[in-house]
Amino acid sequence: MELLLNTILPTLLYIAAIVLIVVLIVVACKLVTSLNKINALVDNIEGKVNTLNGAFDVVEKASNGLANITDSFVGAVTGLIARIFGKSKNNHLEEDDDNE
Repeated sequence: MELLLNTILPTLLYIAAIVLIVVLIVVACKLVTSLNKINALVDNIEGKVNTLNGAFDVVEKASNGLANITDSFVGAVTGLIARIFGKSKNNHLEEDDDNE
């Protein structure tokens, strides 16, 4: 029993610790490799997104210009309609005032 406790058990523990350390080193190396690949992928995606930013800027400027033109047109049409119906309402009000 003493032989087991004094020599074999510590030897087994040392072997298990060495195997665990080796496994952890291998896992750490694979993790570093995976992180490098992920970093390269993120850089690639970031570059592609930055190239699309120019296209999105052009689309945004075009839509803002079109919105400004549309707002001006709607404002002009609304003003015209307001003038047309505003005069007829004013004419009716003036006629009602004359009748009283």
